Amino acid sequence: MISETPKQIFEAIRRSSSPLLVLPYGAGVDGYASALGLAKVIEGMGKTAEIVSAENSIPANLGFMPGVENIKPAVKNLRHLMIEIDTSKTHVHNLQHEEKNGRLFISLTPHQGTWEEKDVLISHSAYRHDLIICLGAPDLEACAHLYHEHQDFFFRTPIINIDHSPSNEHFGQINYVDITTSAIGEVCFELILAINHKLMSAEVATAFLTGMISKTRSFRTPHLTPKTLENASRLVSLGAERQKIVRHLFQTRSVQTLRLWGRALARLKSDTESKIVWTLLSQQDFLHAGAREEDLPDVIDELISNSPETNVTVLLYENHAHHICGIIRAEQPHDARHLINTFSPSGTKSEAHICLENKNIVEAEKEIIEMIKKTLVK
Repeated sequence: MISETPKQIFEAIRRSSSPLLVLPYGAGVDGYASALGLAKVIEGMGKTAEIVSAENSIPANLGFMPGVENIKPAVKNLRHLMIEIDTSKTHVHNLQHEEKNGRLFISLTPHQGTWEEKDVLISHSAYRHDLIICLGAPDLEACAHLYHEHQDFFFRTPIINIDHSPSNEHFGQINYVDITTSAIGEVCFELILAINHKLMSAEVATAFLTGMISKTRSFRTPHLTPKTLENASRLVSLGAERQKIVRHLFQTRSVQTLRLWGRALARLKSDTESKIVWTLLSQQDFLHAGAREEDLPDVIDELISNSPETNVTVLLYENHAHHICGIIRAEQPHDARHLINTFSPSGTKSEAHICLENKNIVEAEKEIIEMIKKTLVK
């Protein structure tokens, strides 16, 4: 007997013709891997799901996962503009179009007579996607431009909200939020087991276990539960390739990433009282290491691994536009966005992102770290 919420999710997907999986800003490996696994499950139900992400780049260490190259940074061709002409009195003799100065001119020549304005109707087609599945988004704002550019689509389309964070605002029409799980991958695994275990495959199991291993840093995070370890064991028994996952996530690093790690670790600073660690990277560091901003998630993962007693980890860097940006990771019960709320952050409770203009990296360091310390004290 399927419990009510998984049953509702199953029915919503079954009735959908084109579901869209949405990843928020800061989804991380867990979000991406879980979306790929869920898309494969949906494919097994006879549907085709598209995946879009609020970020422009996909974690480099996910290159081993099938389908990762199909994840897009924007929603495209969401619906069409429809131009309807009344041809009951006269037919179209000729149609021409020309694009000029950023405008499209359409010319219609009637077979005889003329058309009046009342004979022309302009409308939009239905949205191409009829179901939204958000993975790991605490609220719609976390979906960044995907939401802001298509608010009408989000308001008019049913949303399934899947998450494991206590900060989730239950914004979906169907909410499946399990705060006892360690990762989105674990939530998705339990969801599919509740719906139909036959939808699981070795590829899907590998995707969900990838999310769990990444989020728990290979099961080294505090507060691991026996349930999480049991679910990981079940995924392995279903064919999840644990050794392959660990190799790609933790043991396959480029020379460029290792160089960037070295520069970040050389400048590592800490405050034992507030349990904060932070470091700085300039554009010169990227150039000397031969690394890119896409390598930063690996760098901050390494910082966390080397600072197991830390509550907050901050990586400040100078981006290609010479703005000072930051990645802030926070362990429960801290909220990364709340810690830097005055800087209008994006992201989630566990990972927030900011960018500051007209400041050098030393000024930004002083301002941001002091703000985090004060907020932690409060």
